[in-house]
Amino acid sequence: MQDRDREAAARLSALRTVLRSSGLDGFIVPKGDEFQNEYVPAYADRLAWLTGFTGSAGAAAILEDKALLLADSRYTLQAKAQVSEALYAVELVPKTSLSSWVAANARQGAVIGYDPALHTLAGFKALREEAAKKGFKLKACSRNPVDRIWKTRPAEEHAPVFVHDESFAGESAKAKLDRVKKAIEEKGAAGLLVCAPDAVAWLFNIRGHDVIHTPLPLVRAFVPAIGDPVIFTSPGHVTPANKEAIEQLAEIADLASLSKIFPGLAGPGAKIMIDPALATLKVAAAVRRSKAKLIEAPGPCMLFKAKKNKTELQGARNAHVRDGAALCRFLAWLDAGAPSGKLDELTASDKLEEFRRETNQLEDLSFDTISGAGSNGAIVHYRATPETNKKLLPGTLYLIDSGGQYRDGTTDVTRTVAIGEPTDEMRRHYTLVLKGHIGIATARFPAGTRGVDIDGFARRALWAAGLDYGHGTGHGIGSFLSVHEGPQSISRNGMAALEPGMIVSNEPGYYREGHYGIRLENLCAVTEPEAIEGGETPMMGFETLTLAPFDHRLIVPELLTGEELAWLNTYHARVRKDLSLTLKGNALKWLKTAAAPL
Repeated sequence: MQDRDREAAARLSALRTVLRSSGLDGFIVPKGDEFQNEYVPAYADRLAWLTGFTGSAGAAAILEDKALLLADSRYTLQAKAQVSEALYAVELVPKTSLSSWVAANARQGAVIGYDPALHTLAGFKALREEAAKKGFKLKACSRNPVDRIWKTRPAEEHAPVFVHDESFAGESAKAKLDRVKKAIEEKGAAGLLVCAPDAVAWLFNIRGHDVIHTPLPLVRAFVPAIGDPVIFTSPGHVTPANKEAIEQLAEIADLASLSKIFPGLAGPGAKIMIDPALATLKVAAAVRRSKAKLIEAPGPCMLFKAKKNKTELQGARNAHVRDGAALCRFLAWLDAGAPSGKLDELTASDKLEEFRRETNQLEDLSFDTISGAGSNGAIVHYRATPETNKKLLPGTLYLIDSGGQYRDGTTDVTRTVAIGEPTDEMRRHYTLVLKGHIGIATARFPAGTRGVDIDGFARRALWAAGLDYGHGTGHGIGSFLSVHEGPQSISRNGMAALEPGMIVSNEPGYYREGHYGIRLENLCAVTEPEAIEGGETPMMGFETLTLAPFDHRLIVPELLTGEELAWLNTYHARVRKDLSLTLKGNALKWLKTAAAPL
């Protein structure tokens, strides 16, 4: 047994000891923290500490004699690589769900513990229903049992909040509050409890440094239909330097005292809007103790935030020119050095970050760079470490998925490049993925179209070849906020209508386990409906924002239709035009060749 597995076994054993002493037969360990962040602060990453799994989505169920690690298809290979299958059954959704596994494996009458601060109203519903059906009990824990054994748990720290200037936001916080209050009144509610930190950040034009790669302060807010809002903060958020600016927008209260303060904000019988997908059981209980009536519905902030205004869209364009130039400098550097076989994944990802930082406008990466050489590229959310670091060797493919956080926009781009001479099979697979990418980029669709309605556009060429990929085709993107935001997405679960101003990724892929991965990602903005000559219904479409060449060496022109080839050449002409103004020397010379017409 490896040292890593011994440590995981010891932690699992210690947790079971605590559970037995607490009268529990099991415990649920979700990935999410009390704010349901995608990137969980170190002090709250209980799942990673307990199991070793570092993916951004997952959960564990610990019973007396067995345990589950549940992930999704993005983490098929990562979960098996990081988690000991002697300790945990590694299962994937949707084939297995947390509730169904617990129901199938917990004994009749078993008492399963959970932390109400970590489970949302919507997410806990299936577990509650299974418990009633299968005869096991659920018990809320006032203190998380994992915390009792995590002796080296990092301290909770919060950085000062800072103002996101209106020159980037495009709308004042007061105007946003007026819009939200109007929406609250239209729902017949007395107020809205905003549980998601990114929604609070958008609403009040504030940002923070509490979460890695995402400029968020971990705060909540209450917005009454009439009166002043309240921002719930933690020590460290408010300082003499920012207090006056925050108090101009809202009253400031201690987040830890939300349950004590809330009864004074919402009287008995008051209708309070709360998003069941974001509000935890603990927060909902605090509202109920005030005798208020919950209206469970998505809050207006999420949709308002997703539809970028003209200033935010222009900021995104500016950020992508800057980011595209940095990426092209990297790709030129890579082409020059990779054939030697001396470069590796960590060296490459560090170099790309260096080029981004040389813009002098990078605030942070928007996520941990996925730098996958050869077979590591087939791990969808791979993260290179000293133990897994591979050389970029001739005859292989290299996948680089990365992004930056800039004050005027958030970027996310993936390119797959050939190291040396690619095989015919690599070129065929790459071109099939590219055809799917172009299928989304050129899509036209009427108002009301959902992401699920066009997801298949990206898969058609792959499906025709008997191939597919397990992840969604696209996710929403924030504006100097989360690199993954909802409600918009292009996927089998994309039930939200795409609306003008939304930014989504376009990233079909193909992954040959043990050999290579291919993913081609641009960000694009949904455009306003326009009439089509000879048509009857105005159609929306996509404006591609990302600027970077696709690897000519991997494209089989004969597999592209005339329309696809025309799109590709037009796109590359735009890349040359927009980036030539900011590049020089070897990078400019490389660009002119890499983005030449086919």
